[in-house]
Amino acid sequence: MAPQMIFVNLPVKDVSASKTFFEKLGYSINPAFSDETTGCVVISDTIFAMLLEEPKFQSFMAPGKEISDATKSTEVLVTLSAESRAKVDELADAALAAGGTPAKEPLEMGFMYGRSFTDLDGHHWEIFWMDPAAAQG
Repeated sequence: MAPQMIFVNLPVKDVSASKTFFEKLGYSINPAFSDETTGCVVISDTIFAMLLEEPKFQSFMAPGKEISDATKSTEVLVTLSAESRAKVDELADAALAAGGTPAKEPLEMGFMYGRSFTDLDGHHWEIFWMDPAAAQG
């Protein structure tokens, strides 16, 4: 059985700016699933963030629903693991340098470390590392 994939669809105001933001974090954009209104951010072999300009995002939604304003409310926390504390810092620092903003204070628990940021449209991203030995026991 092939590994299951996830496509997180996010509404964005400016797909070009959003693609540039994620490229500055070290991710690539899959051109086969991208156009002037859509950007497919490749996070891993099985994880993708689909950046959809708001009118296109709206076309996928159930009738009568509104797009949430992620700068005013939180509907989802997108959480990604990192291979080390240094990678957590590298990704969070890159997000801040690319125009993101800190979402909350870093999480420091010894065996677990995390940082968070919001992207250009206010979507909340969490990056965390957990000591593999602590995770097993």
